Amino acid sequence: MSGPLVVLVGPMGVGKSTVGQLLAERLGVGYRDTDEDIVAEQGRSIAEIFVDEGEEAFRAMEKQAVRRALGAHPGVLALGGGSVLDADTRALLAGQRVLYLSMDVEEAVKRTGLNAARPLLAVNPRKQWRELMEARRHLYEGVATAVVATDGRTAEEVAQVALDALELKDA
Repeated sequence: MSGPLVVLVGPMGVGKSTVGQLLAERLGVGYRDTDEDIVAEQGRSIAEIFVDEGEEAFRAMEKQAVRRALGAHPGVLALGGGSVLDADTRALLAGQRVLYLSMDVEEAVKRTGLNAARPLLAVNPRKQWRELMEARRHLYEGVATAVVATDGRTAEEVAQVALDALELKDA
């Protein structure tokens, strides 16, 4: 299998970055986040890109960032929450080891505060989050090799469950 050792997908605030870094450390590989790639390339935050150019422009940047990272990164790769909306991206994930980190809305509130720094959640965050998840859950599940619920678990516990679910061993 070419590409990353494991790809993490899931909603914003679920802990993809934290868990991804722990997994990379335990597996002795590098960690990469496509959102960070976009921010570095654009020299501005994702929220600024949304405001300046709109969601469609951001999604095009995201699609390219995911394609590049899938082709070049052999370690643990975290994708932005909306990356699975793109059919080409979902096709690229076929055959990859993909871990979907899930959480319910109460956990999302605890973790993110569902604050305005998240551009898609600026108005009525709980309702927006539920609607986003209703639209995306089947997409996350469709690309996933394994699903790990993060509710009530520490990042360390999620990382260990993920290693077991993916049948990967600590390095």
